[in-house]
Amino acid sequence: MGFRRLNCRVTVDTTKMSLPNALNAINNAEKTGKRQVLIRPSSKVIVKLTHSSIGEFEQVDDHRSGKVIVQLNGRINKTGVISPRYNVHLSQLEKWVVKLLPARQFGYIILTTSAGIMDHEEARRRHVSGKIIGFFY
Repeated sequence: MGFRRLNCRVTVDTTKMSLPNALNAINNAEKTGKRQVLIRPSSKVIVKLTHSSIGEFEQVDDHRSGKVIVQLNGRINKTGVISPRYNVHLSQLEKWVVKLLPARQFGYIILTTSAGIMDHEEARRRHVSGKIIGFFY
């Protein structure tokens, strides 16, 4: 019988390309059953990107770039970053939903718009278009 690791934290130092590395860390922590992930440098984009599929998060100010401790609740199946960031008009949004998400009303595409960072459903409600940052489901 083997020993079970009780350490529930994964630490990731993302210096370059912070969004893909942070999402990869969240994805890997979900797959291995971790309960929380420490991501640095912190970014509002990362927290906004996974707003409904994570538990609570805590921002820690370390007088540098900051850290975010994300509590995972086991609801993320896959995350991804879209690079290059394609311009998406409101009329083209459904095409991207079909292309990136596995089923209707399952998952979110994250857009950066002139009104801020939001998911595709909120962008549809506000009638704004923008650039695709990433997706998760």
